[in-house]
Amino acid sequence: MPAESPGYAAVEAACIQLASAGQRVTFKEVAARAGTSRNTLYRRADLRALVEDHRARGTGATTLSGLTVQVDQLRHALEAVAAKVRRHEEAIRRIQRQGAKGNPPRRSR
Repeated sequence: MPAESPGYAAVEAACIQLASAGQRVTFKEVAARAGTSRNTLYRRADLRALVEDHRARGTGATTLSGLTVQVDQLRHALEAVAAKVRRHEEAIRRIQRQGAKGNPPRRSR
């Protein structure tokens, strides 16, 4: 069980301290507060998962500005996908028109 492994309680306490203080949960800070090395945090899957879990909770996604950034990133990604879909639809229509005329399809550049 991860909760019984050596160092787990110290790492969890360090994560909670950092989050409670409003500080970012980083491997460097957690290692310093827990009295262990960053290598240990990265090497041990249970400790790495614990730190990653606390890091995910501490992201700015719960703040209005964090949500605004995420929405903006999603909007840009969606616009890029929509543009690609439009280009593909145009290419398909062009190929269909050429096929209906009996002309071999040309490759667009």
